[in-house]
Amino acid sequence: MGLIIYWTDFAKKELKNIFDYHKEKVSLKIAKQIAKQVVEKANCLSSFPEIGPIEQLLKERPQNFRHIVSTNYKIVYWINNDKNRVEIVDIFDTRQNPEKITRKK
Repeated sequence: MGLIIYWTDFAKKELKNIFDYHKEKVSLKIAKQIAKQVVEKANCLSSFPEIGPIEQLLKERPQNFRHIVSTNYKIVYWINNDKNRVEIVDIFDTRQNPEKITRKK
């Protein structure tokens, strides 16, 4: 049995921002498609949580943050073994300055 996929409020907000941006700038169809791709990719972590490499820009933090990529978006997560879940903490647009990934909530 796989791990639970848990989305933090911050990650949910970032995904909503991405959805809203594409809905306004491109189309509702594309916004839904991108959001669906990100969620499906994140759901794969339930069975294969260690598939993503360690996120080097966050290695100084106590959690071992990892990431996987869906289109232009980096899904940042860590494996919370105490709670038997994968915690999605951020959806980061890879077209941004990479240093912005260290931002706080």
